Amino acid sequence: MRPSLILVFLAATLLSACGGLGRDRTTVVGVGTDDLLKLRSGPGLGFAVVLGLPDGTDLVRRDCVTEVGQLWCEVALADAPRVSGYVSADYLDGR
Repeated sequence: MRPSLILVFLAATLLSACGGLGRDRTTVVGVGTDDLLKLRSGPGLGFAVVLGLPDGTDLVRRDCVTEVGQLWCEVALADAPRVSGYVSADYLDGR
């Protein structure tokens, strides 16, 4: 194989392998029937609430960060990917 073909093959392999990193499907769990999980504009309690998510809401999990000892994950609604924010990882299925 020519060197240029090898580089193209390696680049394609690397990109396809990285494509799924940080992008997992998950579901809101453990909030309860009378409460909503707060989707926030940033990773922490000091950020504005974007909206409330009930148990069973399907999300796409992106990157997670730790702020003040709490793990926060950036998520987007599975059915409306432009609606995104941060939630506590404690309420995500299969953290």
